[in-house]
Amino acid sequence: MHYVYLLYSETTDKFYVGSTSNLDQRLHAHNAGNNTSTRYGAPWRLTYYEAYEEKSDALIREQKLKHHGKGIAELKKRLSCRRQKGAG
Repeated sequence: MHYVYLLYSETTDKFYVGSTSNLDQRLHAHNAGNNTSTRYGAPWRLTYYEAYEEKSDALIREQKLKHHGKGIAELKKRLSCRRQKGAG
């Protein structure tokens, strides 16, 4: 399986989108400061992921989220709606 994931940093109040075949290992690497893009946001929290059988599908989805502003905005909106519904 290949995953596209969304991380959130309370430290910087920022999100990060990535892809991997091992979510646990990748999250650990982000929190250990092994990634230049996320070095200063630790601790990072996994807030969302999607699973794909094909790596190419995961990479296409990752690029769409990273380079099409509305994609990640819609995903954040969906996640906030889900949190609001679960809180009541």
